[in-house]
Amino acid sequence: MVTVLLVVIYICFIGLGIPDSLFGTAWPSIYTEFSLPVSSANFVTVLISCGTITASLLSVKIIKRFGTGATTALSTALTAMALLGFSFSRNLVGLCAFAVPLGLGAGAIDSALNNYIAMHYKAVHMNFLHCFYGIGVSLSPYIMSLVLKNGNWRLGYRTAFVIQVCIAAVAVLSLPLWKKVKHSASLEKEKTAEIKDVGFLTLAKDKRVRTVWLMFMSSCAVEATYGTWGSTYLVSSKGFNFSAAAVIVTCYYIGMAVGRFFSGLLSKKYTSWQLIYIGQAIMAIGFVILILPLHGTFSAVALFFIALGNAPLFPNLVQLTPENFGADISQSVMGTQMAVASAAIMILPAVFGFLAQGVGTWIFPYYGLLFYIIMVFAVFKMRGKEDAYNTDYTRRRL
Repeated sequence: MVTVLLVVIYICFIGLGIPDSLFGTAWPSIYTEFSLPVSSANFVTVLISCGTITASLLSVKIIKRFGTGATTALSTALTAMALLGFSFSRNLVGLCAFAVPLGLGAGAIDSALNNYIAMHYKAVHMNFLHCFYGIGVSLSPYIMSLVLKNGNWRLGYRTAFVIQVCIAAVAVLSLPLWKKVKHSASLEKEKTAEIKDVGFLTLAKDKRVRTVWLMFMSSCAVEATYGTWGSTYLVSSKGFNFSAAAVIVTCYYIGMAVGRFFSGLLSKKYTSWQLIYIGQAIMAIGFVILILPLHGTFSAVALFFIALGNAPLFPNLVQLTPENFGADISQSVMGTQMAVASAAIMILPAVFGFLAQGVGTWIFPYYGLLFYIIMVFAVFKMRGKEDAYNTDYTRRRL
């Protein structure tokens, strides 16, 4: 039963990834059809992130009320409805209207399943969980690249909707399984009783919490900006057509999936922190290739390496949450981590959008490099503070 439930969770995380890469891949075609300025994408991405932040911060209350299984099923269905709405949108207002439920659904799934895996499974399972997210975000731009050959981005959204509905059906059918799984039945009641609903402002007083937020922020800034604006950069600055740019962005998301797959395999030999260090070294190679004045085709290689290296950071930081901060406040910290990640996804790609319109898309490599440097700084700061701010100290303060 435990294995079957784990498979269901993996499938649901594919559903979490599917919507995340659709919009950025389709945007060059969308803003051309709607005659919009390139920065208009910010309205949609900001609203998606607002929904995600809201759901993440409310995750403790939602999960205590409905349980992890029901929260996952309902949220997946909500994202499916939003994808269908995108496909029928005729203007920017329509896209914005369906961005809100898309964000709410994604935020609830993300917080619920990340904490559930961190509490009940090993690091290898957390990395594989995010590998399946990588499969979802890789699948979407591939589908979109196929339909964009005929200029029909709406068909890409409708295809994603069908896949998402199937995943939602799996989630609904699996609801009885959550009660039958032994660790769920025996520990869920215990964990629910122990859960402390610690507020955002209270957590913000702790230096280690703030440093972890900085790591999530910088990692997600690179991931989201390069996923959202990669196609636009390749079209505007490197001369690729819409379809070819979508294929290259697919390579980026494949790099993410591959990185998390191997991170899962290597987690049996290396610690979570060691995997993060290895990933940062690989990212450095990608940024060097992207910044050097090489032929445009090297952009695919560079984006692949950047995603490959960035891949281990998010799942391994998530896995470390109960260990770093204690099981009783794990869900509260997890909710704030997802909220900070969503805020980064909301704000920082939007900032790039305005910069791209005002300065030019050529700044794309340097914008990502800035947040890579911040990420490296935060990781070393966190490691240096571990002795001074251990788990017991953190829990006493909270």
